[in-house]
Amino acid sequence: MGRELVHDPLFLGIKSKAATKQDAAVAQDLLDTLTAHRETCVGMAANMIGKAVSIIAFNDNGKYTVMYNPEIISKAAPYETEEGCLSLLGEPRKTTRYKTVKVKFQDGSFQWKTKSYSGFTAQIIQHEIDHCNGVLI
Repeated sequence: MGRELVHDPLFLGIKSKAATKQDAAVAQDLLDTLTAHRETCVGMAANMIGKAVSIIAFNDNGKYTVMYNPEIISKAAPYETEEGCLSLLGEPRKTTRYKTVKVKFQDGSFQWKTKSYSGFTAQIIQHEIDHCNGVLI
């Protein structure tokens, strides 16, 4: 079921703990919340719905994807951009992102995967992984 969004910067600034198979319901709540906000949001991290576990969900060119315990293992081609966030009130903020990232993560079966992303999808993933690490733009 969809959850209310968290706006507390102190909570959002806490590094998330590792997700486990017992967090599958959190992932479903995250997906439900993301799809409920699909008109204004392309990605979410579990802490945005009040769960400090390392799970992200995002729109990957029309397909919703969930990653457990994602970690960027390489990045290339930095650029400056501005981003907004449903959890942070106010205007978009400046940040540095990378055009290409390689991410190590666990899928819904908790199998480790590695995949490269580029463009806007890479930017979304970087933003959400920052949330998992307690980093706010």
